[in-house]
This record gives sequence, C-alpha cells and structure tokens, in this order.
Amino acid sequence: MKQPPAPADSRVVDTLVIGGGLLGSAVAYYLAQAGSRVLLAEKDQINRQASGQNAGSLHFQLEYRMIENGLEAARKAAEAMPLHLHAQQAWAGLEQELGSPLGVAQHGGFMVAETPQQVERLAQKVELERASGLVTDLLDGDEVRRRAPYLGPSILAAAFCPTEGKADPRRCALAYANAAVRLGAELRTACSVTTLARTAHGWQASLEDGSNCRAATIVIAAGAWSGRVAQMAGTVLPVSPVGLTMTATARSAPLVSHLVQHAGRRLSMKQTGEGNVLIGGGWPARLHQEHGIVDLERKPELLLSSLAGNMAAAASVVPGVAHLPVLRVWTGMTALIADQLPLIGEVPRAPGAFIATGGSAFTLGPTYARVLADKVLGKSPVFDVSRYDPNRFASLTFA
Repeated sequence: MKQPPAPADSRVVDTLVIGGGLLGSAVAYYLAQAGSRVLLAEKDQINRQASGQNAGSLHFQLEYRMIENGLEAARKAAEAMPLHLHAQQAWAGLEQELGSPLGVAQHGGFMVAETPQQVERLAQKVELERASGLVTDLLDGDEVRRRAPYLGPSILAAAFCPTEGKADPRRCALAYANAAVRLGAELRTACSVTTLARTAHGWQASLEDGSNCRAATIVIAAGAWSGRVAQMAGTVLPVSPVGLTMTATARSAPLVSHLVQHAGRRLSMKQTGEGNVLIGGGWPARLHQEHGIVDLERKPELLLSSLAGNMAAAASVVPGVAHLPVLRVWTGMTALIADQLPLIGEVPRAPGAFIATGGSAFTLGPTYARVLADKVLGKSPVFDVSRYDPNRFASLTFA
C-alpha cells in the first residue's frame, strides 16, 4: 500500500531501529545490506550501554545462572542452544565480514568445578550440550592443569568448549554501525523515541529532536529499556533489568589464555590482548529506584560485597590473579526474561514491531540480529526459532 505524503519534518523509512548497541547496530547493518532504508535512533551514544560495558565473553556453554537452579532449569535454558551453535560460527567470520578488527579470539573456554557436587552438575550440563550439538568435553583435574597450568590446585574437573573465547566490546557495535552507514543507514544519536503509534501504513514515531519518522516496521533493540519501548507500542513483555559488576586488573604478562567460568560460583575471566584480566560472571550491582520504579537512567550502584566475592572466586581459581592490582571496577545493566530464553520475533498484538532481547545478548548478538533481520524482511529463518517467539507472553497484553 502506497503511503501518503509525509510532512516536511517527517522521515520515511522501511525500518526504524530503536537502540544503538551491538544488536541494534547489527540489525541496521543486515537490513541495509538487504537494501532497506533504515534509520537507527539511539538515546545516548552508540555502544554506550550494555554492549560496551560487558566483559566481552563469548561463552557458548550454559552459564552458571542457567544451571544453578537444577536440571530442569538447565534443560529449559538449553533450548537456546541452536542460537549458541549459530553464534560460534558467526563470531568466527565477523572480522572479515565487517572488515574491522574486533579482538575476536576463540581459543577455548573452561567451566571449572571445585567440589564433587559441581563435577556432577558439569557432567549433566555436558550431556545436555552434546545432545544439542555443542562440542564440549569433561576433563579431570590433571588434564585441565596440563592444558591450563595457570588454574589452581582446587580444580577437580572442567568442561571444555574449544570455540569459546572473547571479543572486544568497545569495537563490535561501532564496527557494525560504521558498516551500516557505509550501506546507507542513517544513525541519530542523543535522540530517543518519545512516542510510538500504529497507523494504517506501519508505525509513526516522534523523536527527541522534534522530528517524526514513518516506518513500515520498527525494531526494538534497546536492551534493558526494551520492555518500556514495547509498552510504548502497546504491549507488555516481561523484560527485567539486572545490574552487574565487572573488574579489570592492571596489565600483566600473559596469564589466562582461555575463557574461564565456574560451575558453582559466579565467575568469568579472560585476559585482553593488552594484558588486563577482566573479571565478572554475574555478581549483582544495585539498581536505583524512584518511587518504587527502577530508574534505568542511573548507573547501578557498586556493591562491595559483590566486588569482594568476585575477586575471591577469581583468586581461588587462578591464584596468579591475587597478585594483580585492580585497575578499574564498573557496573552495567543487562536484561533477562523470566523463562531464561530470549525474545526474538514480532511483538504480540503489535504487527510490524519486532524485538530481540534477553539471554546472553553480547555472545548471541550477531545471531539475534541475523534472525531478526530475516523476520523483518519476511525471510524464512535458517533454523527453528519458534521457541523464542515473544507471542508466548501474549496473554500479558489485554488490549
């Protein structure tokens, strides 16, 4: 259907992308690559939020938060494994595809265990992963230390995935955004979307700079803000913000040559090319509230108990880290969905509005973006993504 003439201050595009992190920039790139007219609106600067504040882990094994609540919860989380399988290949070719160094290194990752109970949990996890097609091996402590001599004597066993690794979160979203611009996409920063309205021809958006945008489709890629943007489109989705803590040590000689996670503690570790050891793994930071509502505009507050717990776990697993001075500690925010699975697809009761959020959004970002771009373009997905359909929460929206 032909759209009526737009007012002078109105931009007409095929797709309005809301959010300029890794996911939003990547969706803009893939849509522009397909010939779509794309406008990306970011309320801050590109890569300013979670995409640029996380520690850059590429973890394809089930994370600790996915296995800590028992086998049934782990089975549910393993339903996302097709996304993990796609992502490990997507990252491997991304630097060449975008023509930009991204700090991608996939030298393998360990998930370690320090107690017999954790070893049993690892064995169950490996069985689930292998059944889904992920290559993982359960190694005893001696074999673990032969491959990674920097790991401490308390390690009884570890699951090893050869494709895990790291990427530089400071570069990835910017590389996608630059590639999207080269293909004709328009980026507007410091420009939030203030209203969304469904029209006969798609969507009408008001932007913070006073302009309007008409789009046949919109993509919500706003991370922790995604639930609130979905509400602007008239739909309720269970997107929960979570505050996290990360730490960087001073530079050191090569020490940690793999991604390291833990089966019984919140811990992830890796060493950057510059020599800094990055330590995280899901230790919480306190979200600020205003009148009982989470204030997403304020950076989460650092909890000293999280910092102490995270550093103790790191020093236990890699004793050499205990001697490194802490250079920087920061907090960030990510988004989780109630059932552990991501939201990827068309928003319930909002035709033409698409969303992707939740789960391991940095590791799976390139995959989320490709799946979502295909859905926007009306293409069949390269694998079954029906279990991540936001329509499973359609009952939350009455209108």
